[in-house]
Amino acid sequence: MKISYHGHSVVKVVTKSHTILIDPFISDNELCDLDADTVEADVILLTHGHNDHVGDTMEIAKRNEALVIAPNELAVYLGGKGVVTHPMHIGGAHEFDFGKVKFTQAFHGSSYTEEDGTVIYGGMPGGILLTVEGKTIYHVGDTALFSDLKMYGDMHDIEVAFIPIGDNFTMGPEDALVAADWINANVSVPVHYNTFEVITQDPKSWADKVQTGEGRAMEIGETMEI
Repeated sequence: MKISYHGHSVVKVVTKSHTILIDPFISDNELCDLDADTVEADVILLTHGHNDHVGDTMEIAKRNEALVIAPNELAVYLGGKGVVTHPMHIGGAHEFDFGKVKFTQAFHGSSYTEEDGTVIYGGMPGGILLTVEGKTIYHVGDTALFSDLKMYGDMHDIEVAFIPIGDNFTMGPEDALVAADWINANVSVPVHYNTFEVITQDPKSWADKVQTGEGRAMEIGETMEI
């Protein structure tokens, strides 16, 4: 399968049969190289309800007739907007035709702000363990460092982990290095940095310091095959 990074927390996974987008924050993301009007997706996975993660989900899902998988309250909200959804929750797993999705804990917030300023509660934030074609990808989501990350690493053979390093809203570089050790992925990729001034970081410097497995700072649009 092919996995590509597209700025902020946007990840695309292309398998033999499906294209999966995670947290497609595209139109308002100057660092993203995708076009929300043309990007294809069969499935969209959302870690939580913040606008910089939900992004262009509604438009992309409707245009592609894609399935959106999200925490329950967020899925219910998006379903009310005409999107086909599958609600899940922390600790739950489900087998889909493209693979297995399991939601993990994340220590963060979750709300969606509509254009008129109305704030919609998005349920609990999460991380996502995605297992497809025999490989497990862990999108940690927006989170602080917490010790159960080690448990997830012990319980799962993780090929690639996407770990936030931006600080201020999530764990920063130092805590993210501890997370990389605990998650014990073969490859750890930094995400959620440099989109806004307050989360400016040096992803290559961080990747060079990863001691467990390989640290890899992916360029915008870069693809790896696993």
